[in-house]
Amino acid sequence: MNRTIALFLIVLLVSPAHAADQGRMIDSMGDILPLRERPAVVNEILAERFDTLLPRLMTESGLDMWLVIAREYADDPVYASLVPKPSFTARRTTMLVFHRLDDGTVERLTVARYPLGEPYEEAWSGGSLDEQWTALGALIEEKDPDRIGINVSRDWPVADGLTHGLHERLLEVLPPAHVDRLEPAEELVVRWLETRTDHEIELYAHVVSLARAVIAEGFSSEVITPGVTTTDDVAWYLRQRFADLDLPVWFMPYVNIQREDLECADDEAFCGTGGVIHRGDVLHTDVGICYLGVCTDTQEMAYVLRVGEHEVPGFLQDAMAVGNRWQDQLTANFETGRTGNEILAATIADAEADDLVSSTYTHPIGRFGHAPGPTIGMWDDQDGTPVRGDWPLHPNTAYAIEGNVKVPTDGWGGGNVQIKLEQSAVFDGERVLYLAGRQIEWHVVR
Repeated sequence: MNRTIALFLIVLLVSPAHAADQGRMIDSMGDILPLRERPAVVNEILAERFDTLLPRLMTESGLDMWLVIAREYADDPVYASLVPKPSFTARRTTMLVFHRLDDGTVERLTVARYPLGEPYEEAWSGGSLDEQWTALGALIEEKDPDRIGINVSRDWPVADGLTHGLHERLLEVLPPAHVDRLEPAEELVVRWLETRTDHEIELYAHVVSLARAVIAEGFSSEVITPGVTTTDDVAWYLRQRFADLDLPVWFMPYVNIQREDLECADDEAFCGTGGVIHRGDVLHTDVGICYLGVCTDTQEMAYVLRVGEHEVPGFLQDAMAVGNRWQDQLTANFETGRTGNEILAATIADAEADDLVSSTYTHPIGRFGHAPGPTIGMWDDQDGTPVRGDWPLHPNTAYAIEGNVKVPTDGWGGGNVQIKLEQSAVFDGERVLYLAGRQIEWHVVR
């Protein structure tokens, strides 16, 4: 076992899945790999995906060859998930050729001026751009595939990475008999990007625990002084903390407030405001980071104790339990083969039968924060999502279990409190498993 992988396993062991629940501060040297040691982990996973996942997905899609052609300034969205790290990115057009053999294995070939190295084999390297395109045409003619997938798609942006100019050049160098063999590779692209290996799932739990731990830091008395600290102060603390840890965010964190005198109506999509944080406030945040090839998306909530209070009021504890009940209704409807729209409809029916005022807007997550796969509702549309909502659920895929419930409270004179939750989870084909636990108790600012 090499040093980097050994270090990663040690890091995983010392990072409890419920770190955020324990309010643990992150030690940047003990919990997170140095930049230099991250590529080895990412590259090991890439090799594993090529060996165990890609052959199966190409067989399922029926493609004999998959072409991924990208160049500087206009890389295909899927390109970065297919190349080892670090990779040379400047002054180049890179052609990746995946060719399925009769025994089901897949050749991984490059036609590129700058070789990528393992896990690829060079089919051509070193000449001019015109010679490179000629070499690609000759390679395709030599392999003679019946079905050639290219990344063009009307409906899936991640599968539409072949630019118009590159498409035209491809048509120019293809043998005439092969032009009609081109077809969209969108099914393969979506399946490649949405599917996680066992190794990735293990790693993912660690990444999510880091995001949750930083939220716990932000929602604490170490950061918040009631009557002084603003929601923007907390949001920028989160942003700076992730930057200090070399954990890139994929959107700006935000924080908002609910309080007794801010009414939350049933017909409002979201409740909350910004400004100075006071005692008695309910806080909510939404953060997302990307690390070691996977992204998180997490929403959690906190309560700021009033003077004389020693615990979260019972009506808020009960409201959190209602939010967890909505989560359980949603995840109980996950079944292999069900579409996102079918899961959404079943969840809405369950919520209505339980008299819950809920909204479900759950999305796939993985290499991207908003990843391809079955969309399960949109915050502004609970009637189903065309195309993406029609995509079926597959095993070993990850989701941000996201939505909210509005709960009437006695503590706020009968007004609603909105419980807004989001936790990263994986569907293993039978169950939805939260990667690093889920929030069942309030963060408390004392």
